[in-house]
Amino acid sequence: MSLTIIKPGILDTIQDLGRTGYGRLGINAGGVMDRYAAQVANMLVGNDTREAVLEIHFPGAQVLFEQNSLITITGGDFGPMINDEPIPLWHPIVVRKNAILHFPKLQYGNRCYLAVHGGFCVNKWLNSYSTHLKAGAGGFKGRKLEKGDEVPYRESCIYFAGLLKPGKELEVMKWKVDTGHTYLHPHEIYIIKGNEWEQLTSQSQEQMLEDNFIIHPFSDRMGYQLKGIDLKRVEDTELVSSGVSFGTIQLLPNGQLIVLMADHQTTGGYPRVGHVISAHLPKLAQLRPSDCIHFQITDLATAENLLIAQQQELNILQRACTERLNNLVC
Repeated sequence: MSLTIIKPGILDTIQDLGRTGYGRLGINAGGVMDRYAAQVANMLVGNDTREAVLEIHFPGAQVLFEQNSLITITGGDFGPMINDEPIPLWHPIVVRKNAILHFPKLQYGNRCYLAVHGGFCVNKWLNSYSTHLKAGAGGFKGRKLEKGDEVPYRESCIYFAGLLKPGKELEVMKWKVDTGHTYLHPHEIYIIKGNEWEQLTSQSQEQMLEDNFIIHPFSDRMGYQLKGIDLKRVEDTELVSSGVSFGTIQLLPNGQLIVLMADHQTTGGYPRVGHVISAHLPKLAQLRPSDCIHFQITDLATAENLLIAQQQELNILQRACTERLNNLVC
């Protein structure tokens, strides 16, 4: 079983939840930008949440399914269609052999995720399926997908053809995921104070929390460069390079901010003035260049409670999806 890339998108790569434990060697975790959307995608098709998914940016690829398949698309809305029929996001969908998936129109969001039942059959590099573009490793041949690539996925025990009505190219399953809470107020991003927060002048601290920042067009999977009022430090002292993570907010020498994203470096020497809380990283990942961000300070306890609530929601969702799919098999 496999899918074939008929027309490549701007940046379509195989990703999973990232490769952890290699930061001491200078190898970043990488992985999907929106962990929530990727995990839900795998749940909806009955996969383990650590299975590989296809991360798609707009304009997205055109994909031919070589076999009857159970798929889902989560994350950003690029107006997905199977042949000429629109399909909904956050639903499991059975598609017929030789169906073509394409993404003709950007509605909202910055990236979406395609998961297939069984998971993509690609080799791991350092215990992860994720594509590391700079190292040329992981994913599908260590690179983004190109025209003619055939990406295999594992055989299924489900007879998908029996779920398709005669003459129909697809069948949308009757359950979906409500994601309104996770992506609520998309431009409001909670942060906790970073180690160098106190190095900002009191005026710059106020400005960082009162003003809006615009995502620069040069932003990518490594970091979101922000445009806003110049922020200032009390003293321009040199710092020893320290560990950074997904969501670290650094102050650049020109007074502007950068938010580190999934492909961030493992250490940095710029002041870490804040960190985006983990529960809001999915919202951040779906913001596009020219979108605005408004930061709001919160405390560690609130950040932990929001993350726990999000994980509890995912646990409930996984059990519900498993039950639905088991009934489907029966």
